[in-house]
Amino acid sequence: QLQLVESGGGLVQPGGSLRLSCAASESIFIFSTSAMKWHRQAPGKQRELVASITSGGFTNYAEAVKGRFTISRDNAKNMVYLQMNSLKPEDTAVYYCNAPTYSYDYWGQGTQVTVSS
Repeated sequence: QLQLVESGGGLVQPGGSLRLSCAASESIFIFSTSAMKWHRQAPGKQRELVASITSGGFTNYAEAVKGRFTISRDNAKNMVYLQMNSLKPEDTAVYYCNAPTYSYDYWGQGTQVTVSS
């Protein structure tokens, strides 16, 4: 099994940047062989997929964040990152780290990102 813990959220002004981290523990094997994803959910909104990265490092992004966000992973450290640049107020949400393994859909507790003047 995996334990996922997000960090790095906070308050930032429009146009600013934040870097989110997701630390995985318990199973290096599961982490290293699993795709990893970042989702976000704003109040009253559906949870949406923001970015994904395969075990081999191939990435995909939602259209709303393409060109501004970058997902990366460091398998040696069991870490996944989301670099967020040029942040907009509509990026405000709780961001969740997700490991959609074959046997179980693992989720972190979420970290709040607020983009406001």
